[in-house]
Amino acid sequence: MALIDETFEGLAEEQIEEYKMAFRVFDKDGDGTVSADELGTVMRSLGENPTEEELEALVLEVDTDGNGTIEFDEFVRMMKKKDANKGSPEEIFEAFKVFDRENRGFITADELRHIMTNLGDKLPDEDVDEMIELADLDGDGTIEYEEFVKMLANPEGVNQPDCEQQEQIAI
Repeated sequence: MALIDETFEGLAEEQIEEYKMAFRVFDKDGDGTVSADELGTVMRSLGENPTEEELEALVLEVDTDGNGTIEFDEFVRMMKKKDANKGSPEEIFEAFKVFDRENRGFITADELRHIMTNLGDKLPDEDVDEMIELADLDGDGTIEYEEFVKMLANPEGVNQPDCEQQEQIAI
């Protein structure tokens, strides 16, 4: 019982409920487990976007009883660990350095376009142009570190008001 209590330590009640709802959706037979194959779908429903490699590593790390399925307490421990590493300042800075290969403190539109069209999912030029337009707050054609951080914090567009601002606007 102590292990379960420790599992939920530090989580807001809303967050636990969010995890429970997502977990139940994919627990087809109601037995309290999710198969490893369904894990990616569960995480995506919570706004995560794990790679296949991340999923495999998480299952190996999280499935403490080795039965090939994820129980709810194992799922919560995994999500807590993933959330703890998400968006740390070190992680964001390392990501920026990947783009800023010359260590100038900014990324040019051409550098971003090259990386985004040649690596990973190979975004179309139109999507990269939109990303640059949304991130380049001062309109100088470059994305400084501060703009990069804001872009990651609000991928819908750094010029878009956040939820709190939207509520104030609606009032």
